[in-house]
Order: sequence, then C-alpha cells, then structure tokens
Amino acid sequence: MRHVRPLLPAAVACAAIIAGCTREAPTKRDGGTDGPKATLADASAARAWHPKSPYLARPQHLTNRVAYIPPQCFTKTSAGANPCYACHTQSELPNYTQDGDLQLRLLLPEPAKKNPWSNVLDPPVLHVPRAPDDAVLAHVRASNYFSADGQELALAKALATPPKEWDENGNGSWDGYVPDAWFHFDAQGFDHRPDGSATGWRAMAYYPFPGAFFPTNGSTDDVLVRLDPLLHTNGAGQLDDAVYALNFSIALALVTRHDVPIDAVDEALYGVDLDLDGHLGAATRIAFDAIADDNGGTRMRYVGAAASSPGSDAGAGRYFPISPGLLPLGTELLHTVRYLDVGDDGVSRMAARMKEVRYAKKVRWEDYRTAHAHTLIEAQEENESRDGAHEVTWEAEHGVYNKRGWMLQGFIEAKDGSLRPQTFEESASCAGCHGGIGATVDSTFTFARQVGWYHWSQRDLRGLAEPKRIDGSYEYTYYLQHAGAGDELRENHEVLARFFDASGAVKPAELAHLHADVSTLLLPSAARTLDLDRAYQAIVDAQSFDRGRDTVLTRSENVHDDVPVGASTGVRKGATSLRLAR
Repeated sequence: MRHVRPLLPAAVACAAIIAGCTREAPTKRDGGTDGPKATLADASAARAWHPKSPYLARPQHLTNRVAYIPPQCFTKTSAGANPCYACHTQSELPNYTQDGDLQLRLLLPEPAKKNPWSNVLDPPVLHVPRAPDDAVLAHVRASNYFSADGQELALAKALATPPKEWDENGNGSWDGYVPDAWFHFDAQGFDHRPDGSATGWRAMAYYPFPGAFFPTNGSTDDVLVRLDPLLHTNGAGQLDDAVYALNFSIALALVTRHDVPIDAVDEALYGVDLDLDGHLGAATRIAFDAIADDNGGTRMRYVGAAASSPGSDAGAGRYFPISPGLLPLGTELLHTVRYLDVGDDGVSRMAARMKEVRYAKKVRWEDYRTAHAHTLIEAQEENESRDGAHEVTWEAEHGVYNKRGWMLQGFIEAKDGSLRPQTFEESASCAGCHGGIGATVDSTFTFARQVGWYHWSQRDLRGLAEPKRIDGSYEYTYYLQHAGAGDELRENHEVLARFFDASGAVKPAELAHLHADVSTLLLPSAARTLDLDRAYQAIVDAQSFDRGRDTVLTRSENVHDDVPVGASTGVRKGATSLRLAR
C-alpha cells in the first residue's frame, strides 16, 4: 500500500499493538504471485459484504485520521535499530500482506506527518503529583471487572441498563458483547461459573509478542478462547467436552502448522483420522496437513457435529470450513490488559485491575481467494484516498469490523476506575494491528504462540524457557539484537542496562539466563512496576487515550514528532519475523 494499511495492540493494539504503515499499489508483496489469484469480481464481492448492522448507514469519521497506526510506527530507526520487523515481515498464506519493505521506508500517509500520539512525547505522569506506593498498590489490587464481593460481573451489570451515552442506537439495551467469563479455571484451563457450569471459555498461555506487550513495557495480559458451539457438539447433537477439547487441539494444529500431541483417542469413536495414518485406530497426535496447492486445502477435519467434508450434509446440515492458518468460524477471543502488581516475594505479577477488556469474534469465513481479494482492495482504497489514509468500519456497540472476517470490540478504564465501552476513536487502534500486517495469523497474534491451556493466575512466566523460531534462533534474543532494546521506543532503560553493554552489544551472560527463563527479560523490577502503574493511571485520570495509551515514564527521545514521510528509515537490511517452533 502506498500509505497506511487498512485495519492493521495490542494486542491484541487490540493484542498486540504494533505497526500500520502502508504499501504501494498491487505488486508481489500486495498479494503476491503465489497462492490463489483473486479477480476483480472477487474483490468487488468482498468489498460489498459487511456485517448486517444499522450503524453503517451513519458515516463515521476519525478526528485523528491515522488513529489505527500505533505510536510504535513513529519510532526513529536512523541508528539502525529495527523493531519494525516484528510486525512488518514476510507473511504466510493466507496472509498476503508481505510488508517487509516497511522496515526500510517510512511509508506513512500524509496525516501522519505530525505525530498525533502526544502522550508518548509528553507523558501525563510528568504533570501530576507522585502517588504513594501504597495508593498505587491499593488501586491495582481492586478489581473493576467483578463487584466488590466477587459475586457479580460489574461490567455485565452496568451493560444490562446502559447509560444513554453508551446506547448508540437508542434502543435501551446494549447490543454488543457482554462479558461472561468468570476466570475460575480448572486444570485444563476451562472457565466455570460460580455454580460450576462451563462458560465455554478456555484460558491460553502464550509467549508474549516481542516489544510493547512484554510486561516490562507496561502491562500484563491474558487471553481466553471460545469456539463455535458446533465444535462443542457431538454427532448426536449433544454438548460433549471431549469433542470440544479435541477441536481445540485441531484448531491449534491448523494455526501453529505443527502436529499437536493429545492423550490417546480411539478415532473410531469420531470417524475421523486424526493422525492421518490412513486408518481409524488409537491416535496420540493431531497431524497437521496442508495440501500443496496454496488454496487452503487439507485432509484435516474437526470432530463431532462439525466433522463434515466439502459437499457433505453433516454438521447440522452445513459444511463447517477448515483451512491451514485459519481459526474456526465463530471463534471468540477475550483479551484483558491489566496493571502490574508486586507479590509478597517482590516479583512483578498480573494485577486484578483491568486497563482494557478486548473481545473479538470471527463472524465471516474468509478463504484464501477472499483474503487475496482484500489485499487488492486495501491497495486500491489507499491509492484512491485523498491523503493515503483509509476508513475504519465502525459498528458502534459491536465495535469495528476489520474487513477480514473479525468484529473487534473493547472496554477501557473510566476516570472513576470502572470499565466503559471504547469510543470510535479509541477503538480504531484495534482495526490497525488486527487488520493487515505481515506478522498476524488470521488477524491474531497469540493463538499461534500458545504454550499451554492454563491461565497466568495458575502459573506465571517464571521458569518458561525462551521460544525458538523455526530457523532455530531464539526469538527474544533475535529481537534484542535487531531492535537494540527491549521495546520499540528504546525507552526501557531497565532492560537496556541489564541486557546491553556500553557499546550497545547484547551481554552473552544475560542471554544465557534468558534462554532458560524468559522472566529475566519480561518482568520489570518492583520499582519499575509501580512507576508503570503510575504512568498509566495518569492517562486514565486525564482520559486522554486518544493521544496514546502506552506507558512511558519520560519524554520519548526516539520517536518522531515531525515525520519525514517517505524517507528511508535508516535500516539497511530487513529482518524477518518467523513463526515459532514447537
């Protein structure tokens, strides 16, 4: 794209927060010459589809035309530091973005010539009295998701009778997602209500995405996943937890592109060859399979009611689609972004108080051809735009539609500490990182980075070995070496002091510790934890999220105020973000 990428944190932001620059008109990196070729008719059909919502009848315009491009994209890289590769990279189908060239040039739209993220350039925390440690800890330890007695979901209760300013269509009710997770997890990570019944949500532990979503850079977060009810249903039409667990493993294999080990299962019970050994027997793994035609074909199948094949009448009378690199239709993701707390042992940990509650649902199946068509649309829209910026599809109480099959919705901390729906301006960042960047897998960051089915409250980051990429290199080490810091803005002085020597080289001894335990990099000291909490609380008090929500402690010296759009970034050779080995 010539200027900005459509509907790019993260985190995710809406799960990850990272980039959103642009591309030239359609070339190989705008859809490539590989994979199924979308036609103009495909592009027209993709452009015409949108969620059936009355809100689209009302035009919406961003005050900040580039609100979908996060502050990280305004980083100065003239010294050769290259954090950009983590998001802008060679992508795997059906992600046709191929935006590694953005590491080399500042291809931002015209409205980005003046950095709109003033909270990074001049943090609000510098202009308020320093809060005492005890007050900070009391604040972050008080949940704003649950009621004071823990018996109700506070946000859900507020949404039951929404105030007028939340009720955008004036019908007296909230039509978007209502939080329904209780964060009561069993040994397999499944969530339960106080009465013991299952909510369908499952906690997923994952390696934090490099950069802004390292806890040492401001926040802890967690992710819960819920699959379509059909994937929880057996062939007899009954809810079946064994079917549900198997379908989670199948989805994991599809997205990670690796075999997934499972407890021994009699395939004959489900009529599906899970290990693809040619017969129905005892399977101990889900075998990953991708037919080498780049059209998304696979021999894999879901189990239960969704175990249908193309052209069959199984699965409640319809074919349930399945393709490598794509999450199932109807998948829901719940992502909470939280403050940091300090435990009795002095170690930083996840706080009870939430900064944001982010929700995503896959509402439309986009096959490989449609994904390619959207890449063509993306380039065309930016070329037709008067200033290179693109529009964000606002669905009000349902959030934003990322034009790739996902609805994205968010709630954020109000000045009184409660959670409230995000405004259009605040929600646009979701449309950036979860739209069109090379690093995402089906518009998401975390699922392909899964390390287990558990919640961080059950086990934290300590003792987790550093992940390796499929080329055998250590992922976080690779980031430190190429970014020259532990964050995109190169403002985390604690990481700089711990991991880099006076010449800027990474310390081998610290890398050895990192290989064995990622918490040596990811977790901040107790003092930094409290300072990060203070910095974010100052943003909440000012309710200035539209000027940036990143927690920086001082004025950022490595961020452009006036942006030389189109100029070289100073990076001579691009780097590549690769999926993780398993």
